[in-house]
Amino acid sequence: MISEQTKEYYQLGKKNDVRESAKRLRRQFLRYKDAEIVYSIQHKKLLEMAGKAGAIYRIDGTVLINRDLFDQYLEQFHEPSTLSPEEGPQ
Repeated sequence: MISEQTKEYYQLGKKNDVRESAKRLRRQFLRYKDAEIVYSIQHKKLLEMAGKAGAIYRIDGTVLINRDLFDQYLEQFHEPSTLSPEEGPQ
Protein backbone atom coordinates (compact mmCIF):
# COMPACT_ATOMS: atom_id res chain seq x y z
CA MET A 1 0.00 0.00 0.00
CA ILE A 2 1.14 3.53 -0.78
CA SER A 3 0.83 6.00 2.05
CA GLU A 4 -1.01 9.31 1.67
CA GLN A 5 2.29 11.19 2.05
CA THR A 6 3.80 9.24 -0.83
CA LYS A 7 0.77 9.95 -3.02
CA GLU A 8 1.01 13.66 -2.22
CA TYR A 9 4.73 13.63 -3.05
CA TYR A 10 4.13 12.12 -6.49
CA GLN A 11 1.30 14.55 -7.19
CA LEU A 12 3.57 17.44 -6.22
CA GLY A 13 6.29 16.14 -8.53
CA LYS A 14 3.83 15.98 -11.43
CA LYS A 15 2.61 19.52 -10.69
CA ASN A 16 6.20 20.80 -10.69
CA ASP A 17 6.88 19.08 -14.03
CA VAL A 18 3.82 20.72 -15.56
CA ARG A 19 4.79 24.09 -14.09
CA GLU A 20 8.31 23.83 -15.50
CA SER A 21 6.99 22.86 -18.93
CA ALA A 22 4.63 25.83 -18.90
CA LYS A 23 7.47 28.20 -17.95
CA ARG A 24 9.60 26.88 -20.79
CA LEU A 25 6.79 27.47 -23.28
CA ARG A 26 6.02 31.00 -21.99
CA ARG A 27 9.52 32.30 -22.61
CA GLN A 28 9.96 35.34 -24.82
CA PHE A 29 12.60 33.58 -26.92
CA LEU A 30 11.96 30.03 -28.08
CA ARG A 31 14.29 27.56 -29.75
CA TYR A 32 12.83 26.55 -33.08
CA LYS A 33 11.92 23.06 -31.82
CA ASP A 34 9.85 24.56 -28.99
CA ALA A 35 8.30 27.07 -31.40
CA GLU A 36 7.26 24.22 -33.71
CA ILE A 37 5.27 22.75 -30.83
CA VAL A 38 3.78 26.05 -29.64
CA TYR A 39 2.69 27.22 -33.09
CA SER A 40 2.05 23.80 -34.69
CA ILE A 41 4.01 24.81 -37.78
CA GLN A 42 6.61 22.67 -39.56
CA HIS A 43 10.27 23.60 -39.25
CA LYS A 44 10.82 24.96 -42.77
CA LYS A 45 7.65 27.07 -42.78
CA LEU A 46 8.33 28.33 -39.24
CA LEU A 47 11.82 29.55 -40.12
CA GLU A 48 10.51 31.15 -43.33
CA MET A 49 7.77 33.03 -41.47
CA ALA A 50 10.02 33.98 -38.55
CA GLY A 51 12.57 35.32 -41.03
CA LYS A 52 9.92 37.48 -42.70
CA ALA A 53 8.82 38.69 -39.27
CA GLY A 54 12.38 39.61 -38.33
CA ALA A 55 12.03 37.44 -35.24
CA ILE A 56 15.10 35.22 -35.67
CA TYR A 57 18.18 35.57 -33.47
CA ARG A 58 21.26 33.42 -34.17
CA ILE A 59 23.72 33.02 -31.32
CA ASP A 60 26.66 30.62 -31.65
CA GLY A 61 24.69 28.18 -33.79
CA THR A 62 21.54 28.44 -31.70
CA VAL A 63 18.40 29.76 -33.38
CA LEU A 64 15.98 31.68 -31.17
CA ILE A 65 12.61 33.09 -32.19
CA ASN A 66 11.20 36.19 -30.50
CA ARG A 67 7.59 35.35 -29.64
CA ASP A 68 6.41 38.95 -29.46
CA LEU A 69 7.63 39.79 -32.95
CA PHE A 70 6.38 36.49 -34.37
CA ASP A 71 2.93 36.90 -32.77
CA GLN A 72 2.61 40.40 -34.27
CA TYR A 73 3.50 38.98 -37.68
CA LEU A 74 0.96 36.17 -37.33
CA GLU A 75 -1.85 38.63 -36.63
CA GLN A 76 -1.82 39.72 -40.27
CA PHE A 77 -3.16 36.26 -41.17
CA HIS A 78 -6.11 36.50 -38.76
CA GLU A 79 -9.47 36.10 -40.49
CA PRO A 80 -12.65 37.56 -39.00
CA SER A 81 -15.48 35.26 -37.94
CA THR A 82 -17.83 34.12 -40.69
CA LEU A 83 -20.78 33.77 -38.28
CA SER A 84 -23.56 36.31 -38.61
CA PRO A 85 -24.22 38.43 -35.49
CA GLU A 86 -27.53 36.59 -34.91
CA GLU A 87 -25.85 33.19 -34.82
CA GLY A 88 -23.14 34.13 -32.32
CA PRO A 89 -20.95 31.58 -30.62
CA GLN A 90 -22.78 28.52 -29.32
